[in-house]
Amino acid sequence: MGIPVKLEVFEGPLDLLLHLIDKNKIDIYDIPIVEITNQYMEYIRAMQREDLNVMSEFLLMAATLLDIKCRMLLPKEVNEEGEEEDPRQKLVEQLLQYKMYKYMSYELKDRQMDGEQQLYRQPSIPEEVLAYEEPVDMDKLLEGLSLSRLNAIFQDVIKRQEDKIDPVRSKFGKIEKEEVSLSERLDYVENYARNHRKFSFRTLLEKQAGKMKIVVTFLAILELMKIGTIRIHQERIFDDIIITSMIG
Repeated sequence: MGIPVKLEVFEGPLDLLLHLIDKNKIDIYDIPIVEITNQYMEYIRAMQREDLNVMSEFLLMAATLLDIKCRMLLPKEVNEEGEEEDPRQKLVEQLLQYKMYKYMSYELKDRQMDGEQQLYRQPSIPEEVLAYEEPVDMDKLLEGLSLSRLNAIFQDVIKRQEDKIDPVRSKFGKIEKEEVSLSERLDYVENYARNHRKFSFRTLLEKQAGKMKIVVTFLAILELMKIGTIRIHQERIFDDIIITSMIG
C-alpha cells in the first residue's frame, strides 16, 4: 500500500510554476528550464483531478515547457536586429504579469478585510438642533434698500432673461413630434398597391408629407417586399424603380 501524499492546490499552471521558482529560490529572469520542467512533470503525474478542462491547462503548460527545453538544446535563434532570442522570454513575461495580478489580488483582499473591521455610527443629531433656524434680522437685511434699488435689481433680472432668448428660434412656433407608425404605413402602401397595381417608387414617396413619413413608408416597402406582397424592378441603371403589386 502506497503512502498517501497531500498535494498543494494551485489556481493554474502559472501558479504552480511560481511556486516551483520560489521554492527553489530561482531567478525568474534566468529559469533553469530543465530542472523546472522535471519538477513540473513530477507534480502533474501525481495530480488526481476529475476536471479535464483544468487538467488540460496543466498539460498545455507541460507541452510548452518541453518545447522550450528542446529549443534550449538547439542553436539560439537570431532576430531581425541580429540579437539572440531567449526561448524563455514569453514564459517569463507571462509569469511576471501573473505574479503582479496575484499580488494585487492579495492587496485588494487585505483592504476588504480591513474595511469589514470598520464600523460607522449613524448620525444622531437631536430633532431640536435639526429644526433650529437662525432668526432673520429684517432691519439689517433691508438696510440701505430703497424702491429705486429694488427697481434696478428687477430690471437687471429681466434683462438677463431676455439675453437668454434666441432672437431667431424664439420666433418659431411650437414644434411637435410627428407620430408615424409602421403599421399605418404598411396599410397605406398595401392599399395603394392594390389600387394602382403598378406604380413608380419615386411617385409614391413624393406623395408623402414630411421626412418622417418618407422614411417609414420606405421601411414599409421593404417589409412588403420581404413577405412577397410587392415586387420591384429597374430596367436600367438610374432608371426609376417600378413597384408591382402581387396581391391577388
